[in-house]
Amino acid sequence: MHIGLVGLGKMGGNMRERLRRAGLQVTGYDRNPDVSDVPGLAELVAAVPAPRIVWIMVPSGAPTTATVNDLDGLLEAGDTVIDGGNSRFTDDFAHAASLAAKGIGYLDCGVSGGVWGLENGYGLMVGGDAELVQRAMPIFDALRPEGPRAEGFVHAGAVGAGHYAKMVHNGIEYGLMQAYAEGYELLAAKDIVTDVHGCFKAWTRGTVVRSWLLDLLVKALEEDQDLDEIRGYVNDSGEGRWTVEEAIANAVPMPVISAALFARFASRQDDSPAMKAVSALRNQFGGHAVTAAGPTSGAGATEGGKAGGSDGSAAKDVQGADAVHAGPSSGTGSTR
Repeated sequence: MHIGLVGLGKMGGNMRERLRRAGLQVTGYDRNPDVSDVPGLAELVAAVPAPRIVWIMVPSGAPTTATVNDLDGLLEAGDTVIDGGNSRFTDDFAHAASLAAKGIGYLDCGVSGGVWGLENGYGLMVGGDAELVQRAMPIFDALRPEGPRAEGFVHAGAVGAGHYAKMVHNGIEYGLMQAYAEGYELLAAKDIVTDVHGCFKAWTRGTVVRSWLLDLLVKALEEDQDLDEIRGYVNDSGEGRWTVEEAIANAVPMPVISAALFARFASRQDDSPAMKAVSALRNQFGGHAVTAAGPTSGAGATEGGKAGGSDGSAAKDVQGADAVHAGPSSGTGSTR
């Protein structure tokens, strides 16, 4: 089988290599000429025999839509496009309809495995017509992990179902990572625990919380046991938000995944406007003491260069004449 592959970044490049190792012929295109097999999409389409299968592996949103539109003008009836990126499932409906007008098939494929997929294989979740799925099965079999097909591949349903399943997969991933992270912080905070890394490593065999994510955390702690080399600033790529939006739309309670997503938002704040408001309110209704902002509102060093904020910056407790003491109505300590 000979296929086209558009997008040869960290995932796409490894997928090309895994497909070739399995004996498939792959013509790849990337805007980076150093990794591309052909100079453009037109040359890719010309190189792949009809009926063609072209797999897209580019960032979701506008880049994917632009690639689909470009291929729409180059491919022929009977060809098939597979979107293996992290597209929102609603985008699949539009892409499939656009291509169908010319008789071009469309499959959406959620892909999990990251940079480890080249050696370990990729978990695949596919949406679309069963006949098209069957035609592309040699590709899926080459990419998925070794072992029973059902343990690394699923035809999840109609167009959009593959990316929907991957969206939920990534939402679950948010929750799992957050749980491990909170456990890490508590172990690190307790003075009687002297080997945090060892605790996590001991969980990797025989325990109910063992997983590949746990293995990766152990690896990260082996390289930097106190995680001093990185900031606690976490981005999100979209799937967690979409998962929570779908939970709201379908009235599905999702407290864990929602909290994990919001924790990422909180990680990007040097100082929280919401917590400032809470502090101000406690001061107003109960006379509770507040903490004065430093010269950059908690984002820089204060007197003597002492740091105590979440990012190494600091605010200071108000002392002396500037202090606001708890009043008799607070019920939270001395009222003198």
